Amino acid sequence: MLVVVSAPSGAGKTSLCEWVVAAVPNLAHSVSFTTRPPRPDERDGRDYHFVDEGTFRAMVDRGDFAEWAVVHDHLYGTSQALLQHHFAAGQDVILDIDTQGAAILRREHPDAVSVFIVPPSWAMLEERLRRRRSDAEADVQRRLQRAREEVTHYAEYQYVIVNDVFARAAEELKAIVLAERRRSVRVDLGFLQA
Repeated sequence: MLVVVSAPSGAGKTSLCEWVVAAVPNLAHSVSFTTRPPRPDERDGRDYHFVDEGTFRAMVDRGDFAEWAVVHDHLYGTSQALLQHHFAAGQDVILDIDTQGAAILRREHPDAVSVFIVPPSWAMLEERLRRRRSDAEADVQRRLQRAREEVTHYAEYQYVIVNDVFARAAEELKAIVLAERRRSVRVDLGFLQA
């Protein structure tokens, strides 16, 4: 099962995905590739696979990405090989990506579960972005503007979670993953055929 999670920058999608992966067995978090420089607290391979633009473009040319997009002047992409690795290992995959990439994945994987995370208010989103202390003022303003555009896509998703209290939002995301695993089209009852 593929779970696609999108949200405006600062809404908490990565933190929520990481929490759910720790709480739900057999669920892997797909780590995206990006040309964005790492923030001080980020590590290559854990938060993103940080690559230069030439490397990223070569990966695009080889068809290495299940989806890729330009977001905030940087390139982001989901590795097709990493997705297939997790699926081959029998794992469900959750990934946090922007609305452009999510639209591509929903077309390619129509059975994907899609979740949109929203902040409780614009003021809270701005506070969260500023609390990072890693972006220049122009970047914060650009992210806030992009957030207003991204939120208009919420109705394209199957589920919407308001991340006002992290623990509650995390439990809601966990509940969605667990309920989706129990859909009759995903449950193998082969023993009934015997």
